Amino acid sequence: MSEQQQLNPFPAQPAGQLLDAKLGIEVVEASPERVVATMPVDGNRQPYGLMHGGANASLAESVGSQAAALNAAPGHPVVGLELSCTHHRGVKDGKVTAVAVPVHTGRSTSTIEITITDEQGRRTCTARLTCVTLNKPA
Repeated sequence: MSEQQQLNPFPAQPAGQLLDAKLGIEVVEASPERVVATMPVDGNRQPYGLMHGGANASLAESVGSQAAALNAAPGHPVVGLELSCTHHRGVKDGKVTAVAVPVHTGRSTSTIEITITDEQGRRTCTARLTCVTLNKPA
């Protein structure tokens, strides 16, 4: 498996067509045990100048889905089933880092815990994502 496949277990898509690219999400580590990605606050703010909660949710679903995909049977796609986010503190600038760690990986579902922190290491968001693994190969 190439390094790019290890960082992104999903089928290739045209450049700029994925939400991750539009939000500036960059995966920096990916394994079945842990997925880590960063995202800039700039370009992802709500009207009060803070990181948008939806951007946090998108980051959480991106890293959580990758963790689920890395734990799924080869060729079987995973899709989000439920996402829950608690936003603990606002972030005005810099970048945030998300760490996704599986808490359950089964044949048909995976549940992933995601923590998002600011550049000072303070937790800004905690999320939980449950994904379903589809029976039909991709």
